Amino acid sequence: MNMVPSAKERAVALLESLESGDPAPIAYIHPQRYTQHNLAVADGLAGFGAVMEHAPPGGFKAKVVRAFQDGDFVFTHTIYDFFGPKVGFDVLRFEDGLIVEHWDNLKEIQPPNPSGRTQTDGPTEVTDGAQTASNKALVQSFVETVLVGGDTSDLTAFINPMKYHQHNPAVADGLDGLGAALKYFADNGLVMEYSKLHRVLGEGNFVLTISEGKFGPGDHVAYYDLFRVEDGLIVEHWDTIETIPPRSEWKNDNGKF
Repeated sequence: MNMVPSAKERAVALLESLESGDPAPIAYIHPQRYTQHNLAVADGLAGFGAVMEHAPPGGFKAKVVRAFQDGDFVFTHTIYDFFGPKVGFDVLRFEDGLIVEHWDNLKEIQPPNPSGRTQTDGPTEVTDGAQTASNKALVQSFVETVLVGGDTSDLTAFINPMKYHQHNPAVADGLDGLGAALKYFADNGLVMEYSKLHRVLGEGNFVLTISEGKFGPGDHVAYYDLFRVEDGLIVEHWDTIETIPPRSEWKNDNGKF
């Protein structure tokens, strides 16, 4: 008996086909209605095909570490060698079993952070499926209150200070690590500004947020933040921060978000 692959399985197969070279998962992309938000890739199925045609000798590498589904959306956390070693989050939207839209955010692989954690290690299992809505609400409130609103007066309402594991390459575990990073930015005239929360996706204990803002010297960036929630508080964080290129360099007209 042939089992029809789930949307999550289809998404993982498509991403990992970058490495395997298997052409079959391309059939999971809608041939006429595929909207591309990676600004370095042309729109539609033709744009995806052009990426595959320009693979370097030895091909690309792609290993999906985490995969989640929220309604019509599948979102993944992947280790790539895609014109250099990178970590990426991908979001794929499905209609009638086919992929019709794709967003992503890529960041070069960095050494382990001050607490020895990498950009992708840590738990991968989805639990607490019944808590998806409440976990999404918690994380959305954290991003809107703390990151966008700048109100850090009650971080323990959102984060468990005894269990907060950090995977950002430059930040150590705990609230002390977060505070040290914010102080470094302030002391050196750097910015970490979240101006708009665009999307919140979740499955069980994992929630992904997609935001827009400025980073470092003031670069226009997309923030993708993945949070793990336990007992109503955030206990773990992974992220990628990608600079949005100037409009003149876009290869499609769909925008980053």
